[in-house]
Amino acid sequence: MKPATGQHDSACDGLLVRLQQASPIPLDIELQCKRGELHAICGPSGSGKSSVLRIIAGLRRVERGLIHCGGKRWLDTASKHCTPAHRRRIGLVFQDYALFPHLSVRRNLMLAMNHLPRHRRMPRAEAILARVNMQGFGDRQPGTLSGGQRQRVALARALARDPDVLLLDEPFSAVDQQTRRRLYRELAGLRRSLDIPMILVTHDLQEVQQLADSLTIIHRGRTRQHGSVDSVVRFPDDHLTARLLGHQNLFRATLIASTTHKSRFAVGETILSGPPCELPPGHPVTLLIPPSAIHVQGAVDARAHAAHTAKLSEPENRLDGRVRDSLALGDDLSLRLWLEKVPKSLRFRMPRQSLQHLDLTPGAALQVQVLPEAVHVMGVIDSET
Repeated sequence: MKPATGQHDSACDGLLVRLQQASPIPLDIELQCKRGELHAICGPSGSGKSSVLRIIAGLRRVERGLIHCGGKRWLDTASKHCTPAHRRRIGLVFQDYALFPHLSVRRNLMLAMNHLPRHRRMPRAEAILARVNMQGFGDRQPGTLSGGQRQRVALARALARDPDVLLLDEPFSAVDQQTRRRLYRELAGLRRSLDIPMILVTHDLQEVQQLADSLTIIHRGRTRQHGSVDSVVRFPDDHLTARLLGHQNLFRATLIASTTHKSRFAVGETILSGPPCELPPGHPVTLLIPPSAIHVQGAVDARAHAAHTAKLSEPENRLDGRVRDSLALGDDLSLRLWLEKVPKSLRFRMPRQSLQHLDLTPGAALQVQVLPEAVHVMGVIDSET
């Protein structure tokens, strides 16, 4: 990570954050979020996600740091500058709502409007409530609202500050799944009208994929990888990051040879082909096989790879194994297959209808094929794994 100095990156007109410290919580974080972009910070519990939000908001100190937002310098420890929390235009939404229970919904919003003249606060509160689909609820007390309604009020209060940045700290974790899906749709619609950087802290990767534009993965207070959601999820840098993202089909391998068209890897007692690789022969790698790369031989895969029919008829990357277990998950079937020449199982999900003619009882033989071009090669063997 770049040192946390006072030099401002003019290319970032949104939010720029660089944080470093050794204790009490070790941090080595860097992230950028453009105006109008929703950037997710994802990682396991205790990885430092919420601490990053609180430092951005000015609610927690850091040993060395640099924070710029919309051209404003909020923090620069090198020059001993720190804008206090009450002077940072922050909209912060907590997972527990943090509403004042003794005040009406309207009064909760109006308390966040000290930057406005008094006569403008009530009409402004009503306008924001309508914006989050809570019109007509201004006189209600928070205790009389459902979890989803309270979260809408918390979001409305954050927007009432006319913030320079919106910080969302696991805002959907306290509501049920059905309410969560509805809030996802509402936030997705609302954010189209917000020309500010938005940071979402979560440990839910599905939430990230549905809502976010970009993603930073952190672990033990350190940035592991950042980029667009698609690039980070599909192409993790190393084994640990892949596991943090929930990938299961990770195979230790050794590069045998590589050409301009493909590479060949030794995996256990078998050989797998993959995309071209610039590493030298003999280099240890980790291969990630996404479920979309797996084709069950003899099955008619409804979601499948019709464009790859010719490739699938080739003998390479065919793997023989036996079903360890299969579990029905709605319209899908989750399979775990013990491979014969690889000391590891292969996990994937496929439509139940496409597999109904196969014997998938435990111990049944099954053959699959892996699309070489869909294999992701990670040359970094992480010491933490």
